[in-house]
Amino acid sequence: MYNNLIIFLVAIFLFSVSSVPDTPLLPGWQGGVLFLFLLFCFERIAGRLFKRPGAAATAGYFRTEKQLSVCALCFFAATLYLCDLKYHLSLFSLEGSMPALINVIGLMFFVLYLALMWRAGRENYQNIFGQKYSNISFIVSNLRVNLPIVLPWIVLSLLYDLIAFLPFPGLQQLFVSEWGDLLFLAIFFVFVLLLFPPFVRRMWGCKKLPEGYLKNHLDSCCNRHGFKTDYYLWPLFEGRVLTAGIVGMIPGIRYILITPALIEALSLTELEAVMAHEIGHVKKRHLLLFVLLIAGFSVLVGLIAEPLLYLVLSFNFLSRVIIEYGLEPDDIITVVGAVPLLIFMVIYFRFVFGYFIRNFERQADLYTLTSIGDSRAMVSAFEKIAALSGNIRDQPNWHHFSIGERIDCLKQGEKEPERIDRHNKKIRNSLLAYLMVVALTVFLVQQIPTEGFVQQYQENYAEAFLMQKVKQEPDRVIWRRLIGDLMLTRKMEQKALGAYEMAYSLEPLNPEIMNNLAWLLLTSEDLSIRDPLKALNLARGAATLQPAGYIFDTLATAYWANGLVEEAVKAEQQAIIMDGGQRRFYQAQIGKFTSESYMEIEHDTNE
Repeated sequence: MYNNLIIFLVAIFLFSVSSVPDTPLLPGWQGGVLFLFLLFCFERIAGRLFKRPGAAATAGYFRTEKQLSVCALCFFAATLYLCDLKYHLSLFSLEGSMPALINVIGLMFFVLYLALMWRAGRENYQNIFGQKYSNISFIVSNLRVNLPIVLPWIVLSLLYDLIAFLPFPGLQQLFVSEWGDLLFLAIFFVFVLLLFPPFVRRMWGCKKLPEGYLKNHLDSCCNRHGFKTDYYLWPLFEGRVLTAGIVGMIPGIRYILITPALIEALSLTELEAVMAHEIGHVKKRHLLLFVLLIAGFSVLVGLIAEPLLYLVLSFNFLSRVIIEYGLEPDDIITVVGAVPLLIFMVIYFRFVFGYFIRNFERQADLYTLTSIGDSRAMVSAFEKIAALSGNIRDQPNWHHFSIGERIDCLKQGEKEPERIDRHNKKIRNSLLAYLMVVALTVFLVQQIPTEGFVQQYQENYAEAFLMQKVKQEPDRVIWRRLIGDLMLTRKMEQKALGAYEMAYSLEPLNPEIMNNLAWLLLTSEDLSIRDPLKALNLARGAATLQPAGYIFDTLATAYWANGLVEEAVKAEQQAIIMDGGQRRFYQAQIGKFTSESYMEIEHDTNE
C-alpha cells in the first residue's frame, strides 16, 4: 500500500501540473485512436508479463504488479501529453469553474490502465489465493482496496469545487484568503479523524471479530494497557496475508484490523504482542504524525514551487531552446516546473516519509518491551510471519526494517533497556529537526527574489525570441530595433549599439531608431560609446521626421551635450508644448541644462 501511495501521488501530480493547450496536438478523432492504441499496447504488455513463469508465485505476482503500475504511469503520461487528455476534459469543466472535478475524472483514466493490469493478472491471483472472481468483480475488489489511498485528495478536491458553487460570497472569500489553506488543512484533519476510519473499514470489507474467547482475551489485553478499541477481521488478499494494522485515533472510531491468517498462525501470547505493537502506534501518536508529515509536504511544495520554477526558467539557455526548436513556452514551463517537483515528491516520500515510518515501526516494536516485559512473544511472532510469508526474514523494504533487523533490535533492547530511551529520543530529535527544516525553508523562501527571476526569464525569452526573428527575417528593422531596446534596458550597451547601428543602416530615415541611437550615444555609461556630435545630427533628423515630446527631449540633451545651452532650453520648451503631460520632467531637464555641464557629468561618470 505504501508503494501504491507513491504511484497514485505521481499520477495525481502528473495530471494536476499539466497545462491546457490552446489547441490540441492532434485532431480529436486522431487523439481518440491514439488513446485506444495506448490501451491496447498496455494490455498486451500486462498480459505478457503476467504469463511469465515467475508471475505465477506470490512474490512474482506482486513484483509484476509493481512493475506494471510504474508502466501504467508512463502510459498515463503519454495519454496526457500526446492525446491532450486535459484539453478535451476541460471542455466539460463549465468554463473552468470545476477544475477539481476535472482532476478527479482525469485520475480515472489512470485507474483505467490499472484496471487492465488487474484484469490481466486475475488468473494468477485466483491460482495463488484460491478465490474465483469475474473480471468486473476483481477490478472492483482492487478499487475498494486502493480507493482509501486517494480518498482524502478526492474529498478535498470536490469540496473546493463545491465551495465555488455555494451562494455564500463571504465563505468563498475566506477560502481564497491567506487563511484558506489553513482552513482546508483543518477540514482534512477532521475528515481523517472522524470519517476516514469507518469508510476504510467498509471499503476493505472488514467484519467485526465475533464475540468469544479470542475477543475477550484481546479485550483483557487492551484493558491492561488502558486502551479501548474494536477488532475487525481484515480480508486483505483473501485474508491470507500475515499482517495487522490500526486505523483511527479516537476511541469509538478506532479499529485494529487483523487478517484471519495471522490469527490462525499466532498463539494468544503472540497475538497479545501484536496488539501491544498496534497500541504503541497510538500511544506514540504515530497516526497523527503521519498526517503532520503529509501536511509538511504540502507546505513545502506550496512554498518552493514558484521560486524553483522561475529560477530554472531564468537560465538563458532554456529560452534559446524554446525559440530554436519552436517549442511551446507553456509546455516547457509545465515540464520545467513539474520535473523538479516530481523528483522532490518521490525523494520526500521515499526517504523522509520512509525514514519516519521505519522508525515509528521500530518505536512500536520497542513499546512491546516496556508493556509486556520481554521480547519472546514478539520475536516468536516475527519468526512465524517471516517463515510463513516465504522466508522473508532478511528482505528489506523502504517503509519497514527487515524482520531480521526488527528481531535483532528487540533482543538488543531487552539486553540494553536504555536503547528504548535512545530510540525515543532519536525520533523526538528527528521530528524537531524536521520542523526546523520546514520553518527554515519558510524563512529562506521568503528571501528568494522571485520577481527578479521572473524578470530575468522574461528578458531571456524576449532576447531569444528576437534573435530567432532576426534569423528568420534579417531585413526587418523592427526586430533589430527591439533587440537594441532590450539590450539597453539590460545595460548591455555594446550589444545595444550594434543592434541600433544595424537597424539604422537598414532604414536610415526611421525616427525611432535615430532617436534611440542618439540617446545611447548621449547617455551610455560606457564613455567610449558616447558621441555627442553624431547624436545631435541623429536627433535633429528624428525631430524633423517625427516631432514628438520625447524626441525633442533627446534633441535638447544633444544640444546641451554639445555646449548649446540656449538651443537645448528651446528644444525642451518645444517638448513641453508637444507633451504637456510630462511638463515636470521637461522642466527639470531645463533646470539641469542651465545649472550643470554635460562635461562635468561625463567626468563624474568616468570617476
